[in-house]
Amino acid sequence: MKKTFTTAFLLFTTCFLLLAQDDGKDLYSLKKVHEIRINFSQKNWTNTLDSLRLYGNGMLTANAKIDGQYYNNVGIRYRGVRSFKTGQKRNPLHIKLNFQKENQTHQGYQTIKLSNALRDPSMVREVMSYEMIGQYMIAPRASYSRVYINDNYYGLFVNVEAVDQVFLDKNFGSSSNTFIKCTPDLNNKAKGNCKQNIFSSLEFETDMACYQSNYELKSEEGWNDLIKLTETLKKKPVKIHDLLDVDQTLWMLAFNNVIVNLSSYSGQYSQNFYLYKNDKGRFVPVVWDMNLAFGSFKNTGQGSDLDNKDLIRLDPLLHANNPYKPLIFQLLKNPDYKKTYLAHIRTILFDNFMNNDYEKRGKTLQQIIRPWVANDRNRSYTVEEFDRSLYSTIGKRSKIPGIYSLMSKRAKYLKKHQNLAAIPPMIETATMLGREQYSNEAITDFNLQVKTKNKAKRVKVFYRFDMKSDFQIAYLQDDGKNNDGKSNDAIFGGTIESDGNDSIEYYIVAENAISIGYFPMNYMFDLENASLKDLNK
Repeated sequence: MKKTFTTAFLLFTTCFLLLAQDDGKDLYSLKKVHEIRINFSQKNWTNTLDSLRLYGNGMLTANAKIDGQYYNNVGIRYRGVRSFKTGQKRNPLHIKLNFQKENQTHQGYQTIKLSNALRDPSMVREVMSYEMIGQYMIAPRASYSRVYINDNYYGLFVNVEAVDQVFLDKNFGSSSNTFIKCTPDLNNKAKGNCKQNIFSSLEFETDMACYQSNYELKSEEGWNDLIKLTETLKKKPVKIHDLLDVDQTLWMLAFNNVIVNLSSYSGQYSQNFYLYKNDKGRFVPVVWDMNLAFGSFKNTGQGSDLDNKDLIRLDPLLHANNPYKPLIFQLLKNPDYKKTYLAHIRTILFDNFMNNDYEKRGKTLQQIIRPWVANDRNRSYTVEEFDRSLYSTIGKRSKIPGIYSLMSKRAKYLKKHQNLAAIPPMIETATMLGREQYSNEAITDFNLQVKTKNKAKRVKVFYRFDMKSDFQIAYLQDDGKNNDGKSNDAIFGGTIESDGNDSIEYYIVAENAISIGYFPMNYMFDLENASLKDLNK
């Protein structure tokens, strides 16, 4: 008996299940524009919110109705750094549902973060970015909400899932470990004995006080964990996998590069991500604040702002030789990590851009929200600019590139780039061999056979016997001696000893000289599995 899976079937099944589960009721469903109504009892609420944002951390009490469900005594404040301005017609909002009632939530969510889509005339940058990155790593979701304040239409907002205790519990199974927001306070300079203008780059410093202007500790403790991470990154990068989820980090870095998201670690301020230490003791990055993606923010930290041609031709190995960006510099010095990073770039490129899926998605999202954009008197851009924003540069000063006009050319550039042009090896089938028909001999170990193409030179299996354990690595052979057919026939095989375990979960990596292929392709979330009980049927 054999257990065989194909990548196409797995992807189809995953997509079908996700679509079937979305009935539009979830706050982050994109099947509709949600509705949030806020009512303040005081008339000068705008002045109060301005003052709270500028001078304090308090919140203004209000009542709210979210998709028809009523909540009283919630907390409201303005949020954002660049996106907030005193007296602005439509400032971003932070809603704390459990402000006065500890257990008050909407669908389990305690906090709602509403973005006014700064410097995004298309209104789709954030939503598309979170949708895309969510295919590869743990990330917030985003949807649209029309907001009314005291029964007046305040505007259309992007509702981005808060990275808070609820998010951590849902995605990591815990929320009490070290949790750090990597968004430097640009108005608060580091002390004189600290390095200046290093922002949240994860550069190592010996004085804990030097970290406090560049990071925000969201947990009760954790500064020492952050210092240890930065010290290991600088002094013992070969050990960084003990403290950092390297694969998730490489996905983040690859994604930022592909979509020219420079309001991120890859840009001037090394910002807009979180680090959470999971229960295995490794920091996992979580992206944040994607409204300036697709070239809306243009500075890499090396010189002046880039023009559109520079954005299109942004080097996929940006900062690989820059010691002031140690997360990129140190990781890409490792040949295996560099190969993985480039493979992730290629995956993101072909999953989303070479097939023009992003163009279709952008149009679909704009069709959904267009009536609410048109009726928004507080909007930052005209309806005509909204309509042109996917294909044309908007603005004489900011010059925000059209998403399609940028990415169609960038995709072609990346596809032909010397580091990405090689076709990666592919895993056609992965078969866990079971007991032969009519055989009385029981299977006691896991025997795997993998059929490849595109000149795979090495195949390895990452496996574990339970979810709490780290992955181990086994190398498969193509020598005609390991359940792999004939020698050098592109079929690899090998045995993983069960060590008394009945079940295994795994994913497979095929490599050639310069590229990598994965099976299953969404191994980050869905692993292959097998049990000796089933294999012996």
